[in-house]
Amino acid sequence: MSNRFLPLLLLLFAGQSFANAILIPMDNSQTNHLKAYGIAYTSLKNNTEIDWLLNYRGGSFLINYTSNTQKECLIRGVSFDIISDADVQTLKQQISNPDINMEIMRLHKAARIAVYTPSKISLSSFEDTDAVLQVLKYAEIPFEIVYDEEILRGDLNKYDWLHLHHEDFTGQFGRNMRRMSYKDMKAQEEIAQRFKYNKISALKLDVAKTIKAYCMGGGFLFAMCSGAETLDIALSAEGVDIVSSRFDGDNVDNKAQEMLDFNKTFAFEDFTLYLNDGDGYGYNSMSFSDINASNGRFDEEINSYFNLFDFSAKWDFIPAMLVQNHEHLIREFMGQTTAFNKKTVKSNVLVMGESKESNRYIYGEIGLGQWVFYGGHDPEGRRGFHRTPTDLNLFPHSPGYRLILNNVLFPSAKKKKRKT
Repeated sequence: MSNRFLPLLLLLFAGQSFANAILIPMDNSQTNHLKAYGIAYTSLKNNTEIDWLLNYRGGSFLINYTSNTQKECLIRGVSFDIISDADVQTLKQQISNPDINMEIMRLHKAARIAVYTPSKISLSSFEDTDAVLQVLKYAEIPFEIVYDEEILRGDLNKYDWLHLHHEDFTGQFGRNMRRMSYKDMKAQEEIAQRFKYNKISALKLDVAKTIKAYCMGGGFLFAMCSGAETLDIALSAEGVDIVSSRFDGDNVDNKAQEMLDFNKTFAFEDFTLYLNDGDGYGYNSMSFSDINASNGRFDEEINSYFNLFDFSAKWDFIPAMLVQNHEHLIREFMGQTTAFNKKTVKSNVLVMGESKESNRYIYGEIGLGQWVFYGGHDPEGRRGFHRTPTDLNLFPHSPGYRLILNNVLFPSAKKKKRKT
């Protein structure tokens, strides 16, 4: 070998010896924001702790260098920088500056993820458009599917994170006989029969109460679309018949509205139920209550946006984690429950994202657990209901989908004592 190549080789080997960390930027320089979360989750799954750099370049990830992590970034098309230990120390000193709104959040262990979906028991083709299912698959983050039977058996204790989407915990099959097939509804009825329930509404109420108990015991709940709205409606209506005769064969209680108990709910209070077909607006019988603030809009293109609030990463690190993004204006999107009527949101709920007309993204704590409700069905959907799933290859930088993935990583953070 010629001696003239020796200095170059020595330089290359020296460079490798100082490659102590991989920085995955999450600002506009990132080539695939959504798959970057998959890299972070995979590292945690492999027992590698990572640092989430809150408010640094869009909420970047800092991971100890391994050739496997570098390889995964290259395979998945995620941009990254290899930096030295000296660079890491300089970066951490910069972030620790008390005058800068940044913080380092150490993530320790991959959350065990469960998705509540009737696809566990039936075809449920409408579930193919569940935004969380889509983005977990796209980001290559593993999850397990559960439904009523698993929840009633107590299986939720196996998981750290539970997702609900366009579900109906009131026992009215989504108030839309077109959304569910006869086989879907029959499958739910068979579960109710096996567990000795005489009504679907009774089954769903116990499922809702079990989910609430799971959260109070320390679990993390993330709900979108009608899953958020109907969970609270079902809890508030315990012991009250709010289901019309076309679903359960008997009439609604005459004083159903007056009998609701808002002390039992997660997020909403003082809402008005739509008890009869034709109540509400827009899609009429598919509306559950005035929690939903869709205002009947079904435009093919929605040009309005909601705003993410800016939180102190050092003082309010929980909401700061949940709003990490490279954009803070997010295009609004529809759903069976599109957004949340501000008048129905409890005063102790933290609003993290809102439009002029509604709250879109909210957080709360209950018992030892935490929950997030996110209005709408699909962050990149042009309409409330889709016949085909969104191709996320077309939206690798979606800020709306990033909010979902922030929630996936959130349970991995080591909880620190609040500074207030």
